[in-house]
Amino acid sequence: MIKKITSVSGMHDYLFPDTLLWEHIENVIKNTLKNYGYQEIKLPILEKSELFKKNIGEYTDIVEKEMYNLLDRNKDSLTLRPEGTTGFLRSIVENNIFYNNRRFWYNGPMFRYERPQKGRYRQFNQIGIEIIGLKSPYIDSEIIILTNNLWKKLNITNNIFLEINSIGSVIDRQKYIIELILFFKKNLKFLDSNNQQKIYNNPLRILDSKNKNIKKLLNDAPKLKNFIDKKSTDKFQKLCEILNIMNIKFTINNYLVRGLDYYNDIVFEWKTNSLGTSKTICGGGRYDKLINKISFNKDKNGVGCAIGMERLILLIKNTESIKLDINFLIDIFLIPMENNYILKKILIIGELIRSNFPKLRILTSYLFKNLKKQIIQAIKYKSHFIIIIGQKEINNNSIIIKDLYSKKQIIVPENKLILNLKKILKNI
Repeated sequence: MIKKITSVSGMHDYLFPDTLLWEHIENVIKNTLKNYGYQEIKLPILEKSELFKKNIGEYTDIVEKEMYNLLDRNKDSLTLRPEGTTGFLRSIVENNIFYNNRRFWYNGPMFRYERPQKGRYRQFNQIGIEIIGLKSPYIDSEIIILTNNLWKKLNITNNIFLEINSIGSVIDRQKYIIELILFFKKNLKFLDSNNQQKIYNNPLRILDSKNKNIKKLLNDAPKLKNFIDKKSTDKFQKLCEILNIMNIKFTINNYLVRGLDYYNDIVFEWKTNSLGTSKTICGGGRYDKLINKISFNKDKNGVGCAIGMERLILLIKNTESIKLDINFLIDIFLIPMENNYILKKILIIGELIRSNFPKLRILTSYLFKNLKKQIIQAIKYKSHFIIIIGQKEINNNSIIIKDLYSKKQIIVPENKLILNLKKILKNI
């Protein structure tokens, strides 16, 4: 007996016609990014492990628990990318395209060894949006305005909300962390073993805990906003002003710190409650600190975000915010009868139709069964029209066009096929 091989845990298949929805959403995002002047950059899936270990944060969950590492034949340690920004900046520095006012986007799979759950997989896809070289909070607001426009186009504005925060500079947070550690040490009994371990390694991550008891404890904890300097406070206030001008609703979440150590100043998350517990659909912020670690351009600035495709698709499906027309998955189903001359004829006609109607989905049947069985097959494919060519049609230089929806058919001269198809398709 052959043993059935299943997919790797947390690696998820997306099947047709769900891929149509995926393609539609991607196209909406890509076209919007192009409209705002962003340029695509394609990045490798594998990077040197040290890139992530040095720059994401030694004590983050990603580096400690979640990275997929491997050794190549030279015994070099490589990692399947767990996030996109670090690899993006590596590329910017390596290719010396560190110019001001540059806007980029990328798309592809990321990998983290997390507990698989609905909307969160060990291989997941993100569209990253990155801007290099601008200090003004206007550019932070541009990313938020851009993503807000995406939610409008995807019809999910009523199912998504924005949270923002300022986490200040590295110096601000170091002062804050000292006070936070003292607070947690005094309240050690309220922390579970996992969060006790984070006190010295990464106490800021405790602020993002979903544990109800810890959330209650945090009401009495020191507040990061009280440690942020005037420069960072002014930036954050300016961002709030811009969002108010643009009529974008937001909530200030003083506990929002993001899961990566490289952020500074403004951070934000777009969340939804329509997938059960509150889940992040898109998140990002400033990462000047990361640029300073990767490059010699100490005066450079960066801001970006990542959109989680799986959660976004799940949200759109759950809310039925987009209803694609999938009554017909195939526009024209070509049926040749088994005969060498007919086969050659159908191949030529098929390419003729494709060249005149490049957006149509055209499928050629090579089942060579009787006509009735092939029509049944066309119906299973959700075809709109079928084109039939048999010996009789060859003899008469004619072609049969049958509309499976209206159950009507016409016979047209072969040399007027394209003209007739244009008339038919114009009326649907």
